[in-house]
Amino acid sequence: MRRAKIVCTLGPASQSQEMLEALLENGMDVARLNFSHGSHEQHAENIAKLRAASLKVRKAVGILGDLQGPKIRTGRFTKGSTELKEGGTFHITTDETVPGTDDIVSTTYPFLAADVNPGDRILLDDGLLELKVLHTDKQKLIKTEVIHGGTLKNNKGINLPGVAVRAEALTPKDREDLVFGIKAGVDFIALSFVRQPSDLDAARQAMAEVGRTVPIIAKLEKPEAIARLDAILDKTDGVMVARGDLGVEIPPEEVPAVQKDIIRRSNLRGLPVIVATQMLNSMIDNPRPTRAEASDVANAVFDGADAVMLSGETASGKFPIESVQMMERIILAAESSSRVQGLSPRIDSPLGVPSHFPDVIARVACEAAKASNASLIAAFTLSGVTARLLSHYRPTVPIVAFSPNQEVRRRLALLWGVVPRVLEPIQDTEAMVRRVEEELLARGLGRKGDRIVIVYGAPVGQPGKINSLRLHTIG
Repeated sequence: MRRAKIVCTLGPASQSQEMLEALLENGMDVARLNFSHGSHEQHAENIAKLRAASLKVRKAVGILGDLQGPKIRTGRFTKGSTELKEGGTFHITTDETVPGTDDIVSTTYPFLAADVNPGDRILLDDGLLELKVLHTDKQKLIKTEVIHGGTLKNNKGINLPGVAVRAEALTPKDREDLVFGIKAGVDFIALSFVRQPSDLDAARQAMAEVGRTVPIIAKLEKPEAIARLDAILDKTDGVMVARGDLGVEIPPEEVPAVQKDIIRRSNLRGLPVIVATQMLNSMIDNPRPTRAEASDVANAVFDGADAVMLSGETASGKFPIESVQMMERIILAAESSSRVQGLSPRIDSPLGVPSHFPDVIARVACEAAKASNASLIAAFTLSGVTARLLSHYRPTVPIVAFSPNQEVRRRLALLWGVVPRVLEPIQDTEAMVRRVEEELLARGLGRKGDRIVIVYGAPVGQPGKINSLRLHTIG
């Protein structure tokens, strides 16, 4: 059974009811809604379809609403594009009324002229084009030299490596999208271009004003975030290694080591971590990935990622189902290798309090499962904390997490090794054990004679009472 989870970005290639059901059946655990594209009406329709598909397939699916963030872009050209020639000069203005020509283009960032200095690099279109600042009037106009030329089209992204920008953590569009997402029932919010811990405070405050909070996934794609990583991890509910912009903002040769460090530190805290961007990028147009892409996915699994993400592969690619199937095959192969099977068990506490009862029970349950040759760990959880603790210790067997709360089940879909299942509230321990047996047998998750470890709280049904462990043979 696969442990690392698969996040799929939805788009034109994956919006039909039939396609969503197929994605779920073939391995999708979390669906990503990219708020950089599409209307609220389109996203609401996708959410409704996902919920219907989840019911039909009988599989919990989390929904991740991904905010655009303070993305800096160029304006539009009169002719739609221009050619930048290496060694030539090119101007950028903060006056958005200026039409783009062969000599100048506007930007959406009003402080660009004030923030840059001579010698600074300006990267365009995901780093494909590079400019060097020659002069800025500190008000509106920047004169640059073209270092790496090419075709520059309308509304392309601008990256400013080493430049401290003054963009807000939440743009007006982000606030609108966040409010929509929270009210529409998304299970996670991904906060783009996080630079400091206070950015997370702004998002939580916006949620509080709506009256519903969901876990925040901090997208790490700025050098400032890497420099403040521990402080950000102390405040977030999970992270995404967003390698697209990160690989433009820092030298690409540094990205692998940074990725490993983010995963390691997140694992130590028990925070779910998603590795994203160009994982199977060639499958947008081809039915098979490159060998390098397969290695990329496998290495994320080896490093300890909770989830790996598909972007254009499922949003706009020609082979969305094949991409998910391939992702699952690579994960399963990686997880079955000696590289993963030989990993040392974790003995550190994500709560920072090793003697905390729930943490002790979770750790001992994982050890007991291995020592008793159990086939799985069954956990009852009202809030999801029990499953999160078990996932942190990376047991050698699946974690089947039973919860009566559908929001909790959907959030558990992101956690490594956790299989969320519905189970009505039960007040009696023996009745609980009987229902566990029935569900495991009915869903094909267990067989008669299997040994299992059951984790629960006594008295049964009270949140926060994780204090009991039971070794049981399905009979």
